[in-house]
Amino acid sequence: MNATPRSMFSRLVLLALPLGASAQEPAPPTGIGSVGIGAAVIDSPYAGEGSRVRPFPWVTYEGERFFFRGISGGAHLYRAGGFTIDALVSARLQGFDIDDLGRAELLANGLDADRLSDRDDGLDAGFRASYGSTWGTIAFEAVHDVTDASGGYELSLDYRYTWRFERTALTAEAGASWLSSDLAGYYFGTLEEEVARGVTAYAPGSAVVPNVGLTVTHAIGSSRWQFVGSAQYQFLPSELADSPLLERDRDGFGRVMLGLSRRF
Repeated sequence: MNATPRSMFSRLVLLALPLGASAQEPAPPTGIGSVGIGAAVIDSPYAGEGSRVRPFPWVTYEGERFFFRGISGGAHLYRAGGFTIDALVSARLQGFDIDDLGRAELLANGLDADRLSDRDDGLDAGFRASYGSTWGTIAFEAVHDVTDASGGYELSLDYRYTWRFERTALTAEAGASWLSSDLAGYYFGTLEEEVARGVTAYAPGSAVVPNVGLTVTHAIGSSRWQFVGSAQYQFLPSELADSPLLERDRDGFGRVMLGLSRRF
């Protein structure tokens, strides 16, 4: 089933650009940014959506005080001795149109697509604290949906380590995010308005979502061009995997991103 332009762009950027951002940890030197293009292969967990291959623009910038990284930006509030505290604003482009999902697959899960509502995107604001040293970077992030799309919040903890070679950097990462019941319920459960139409109630409650990832960045010769490839997998706990909005027997989903950018 064909997706609308809004949801195609929304879910693509949501699933692809955070991988590009992870390739930038630790942050580049002040005044450094990049412009380029990439493509993502996304294994969507939602019923009947399948996999997608989509291009996306890639723009980043790291200033003395302010930064922009794909779908997020903010300001450095404190930086000293490897420790950083940032104020963040980030688009949560997790919304979807029900028409993008498979009607037959939803019906097999006991859901009538005509009684379901779309899910809106949101805008998160919060803080990120990180500490980097020779043993890697550990970071804690807390954000809240300030647009009240879901009204929820998310707490994340992740660790990254980078091996550097002549023109290549390999970054491995592992972490987990805690989704509040409002956030998890909005994107993985059924809404009160849908239940009022006769849809079976499903409220997953809060949930912890672990993830692992790997990013390769390679400078092309002596030029400013660089290649980036990333892969990430998120493990869905049972309270999310059992959602009737998702494919049956899905306990996780992956995504792969390939990109080419020029530093400036």
